[in-house]
Amino acid sequence: MSAEVRDPYREHGWWRDETFLDDLRRFARETPDRPALISHRDGEDRVVSYAELASLTENCAIRLAELGVGPGDVVAVQLPNWWELLPLGLACARIGAIFSPLLIIYRRRELDFVLRLTEAKVVVTMGEWEGVRLGDVVAELAAGLPSPPHVLVAGQPGARFFEDFFFGSPAVAGEVPPGAELGPDDPFLLLFTSGTTGESKGVLHSQNTLFASASAYADVLGQDADTVAFISHVATHYSGFVTGMLTSLLRGGSTLILGVWDAPTFVEVAPRYGATTFYGAPNFLVDLLAAQQASPGDLSSLRYVISGSAPIPPLVLERIRAVFDAKVVALWGMTENGATTITRPDDPPDWAEHSDGSPLGGMEIRIDTSVVPASEDGSGLFLVRGPSQCLGYFKREALYASCLDADGWFDTGDLARPDGRGGIRITGRIKDVIVAKAINVPVTEVEDALLRHPLVKDAAVVGVPTESDELVCAVVVPRGEAPSLDSLREHLTGEGFSDLFLPGRLELLGELPRTVTGKVRKVELRAQFAGT
Repeated sequence: MSAEVRDPYREHGWWRDETFLDDLRRFARETPDRPALISHRDGEDRVVSYAELASLTENCAIRLAELGVGPGDVVAVQLPNWWELLPLGLACARIGAIFSPLLIIYRRRELDFVLRLTEAKVVVTMGEWEGVRLGDVVAELAAGLPSPPHVLVAGQPGARFFEDFFFGSPAVAGEVPPGAELGPDDPFLLLFTSGTTGESKGVLHSQNTLFASASAYADVLGQDADTVAFISHVATHYSGFVTGMLTSLLRGGSTLILGVWDAPTFVEVAPRYGATTFYGAPNFLVDLLAAQQASPGDLSSLRYVISGSAPIPPLVLERIRAVFDAKVVALWGMTENGATTITRPDDPPDWAEHSDGSPLGGMEIRIDTSVVPASEDGSGLFLVRGPSQCLGYFKREALYASCLDADGWFDTGDLARPDGRGGIRITGRIKDVIVAKAINVPVTEVEDALLRHPLVKDAAVVGVPTESDELVCAVVVPRGEAPSLDSLREHLTGEGFSDLFLPGRLELLGELPRTVTGKVRKVELRAQFAGT
């Protein structure tokens, strides 16, 4: 990135010359006993102080160096919501490596793509997760690579290689090679999106692109050392790792983590530690409301309920305001730029029903109505640019360049309209995206796989809105005998897709509606099945 871009970002304070490691060292020195991480897993609590987090980070860095990890190498980590992710990620920055957390829902197809693209030096995965022996899958894939990575398996009884190697003793002998630590502008975090056309994209961030979003988000919500932030999203996603863990670290606060999202468990655990913020997509809010109604907990410490990933249904907002003494905040963001717009605490109480917020920090937004059909509400293509924009797509420079115009505006693929107060309201998506439980479904890949089913002549996949989420709906033209939904799901599982990407509904048609150029008219399909 050129000095013409970097210097103004620093001048305005959107970027800095420090790193998250500097934050860690400062709080480990000033508030060593303050909880950095509070984890509830398998029925037990684990509190990691700032002093312990600093020690664990150094130990992990030494261990990674012992495995031959050095500057520019990729460390891929596929874990559920474990506190160990933060010291591992910071350890990568400590030795100059790139940290690549992987979604726990990834299976053979996604893992094979990621390992081949990144040429990861180390891969951490679970021995088994939801009935799938991920350790065996990764070991088999690794053995077939030109340069097989070190594979460390976690959570496997009788074979605690990962836990013992990184966290088995209070202190590890050795030292980190000098001069390797990442600077604020170096590539640091590699997050993979669930691609909507073709293969997934590896979004690459520096500590400064992450700082720009995290610091602006923390400013809006007034996060400080007394904040106890809870993120219901997976910790290997931008929301969980950056908006959750790194943002709390930035301000010397605490992050509360559940090993697996479970609303009743949150209602039970949160009062023990005084959770102050709850972040979750609308489906998580619905879970939270149901749990609080079934067995109320003392959640009076909650100051903010923040939601993104999809518009918040008005009924959900009304219930949140009625049940909790907390401000509801809506935001919009994506892996490429993190939280970009957000409603403000001084907005009207119901503003999150009407807006996805105004820009954070130095981010700029623009609505281009020239590339979409005219609409009464002023919707157009939503474009963004600014200091939290990613560095690019890992080893796919041309693809990333195709998302930018000559002035650096990034095409989000979303449609938005002005909210009347300097912000935006997302109204739809140009790109063919379905968001299920805050994760984008790779629609094109699912459709291609469906067409390989012997009883499928033609197929399209659309998202059908539910109360709080989107349901994956397969619209199929049968080839003779009609397939069942169960047979389609079984077929896709055999193709390597995770359960999250499987259709939950099947509709049969004699033919799919298409444009004159042969494209499926998915707007018609969504309209046809949305209310049925």
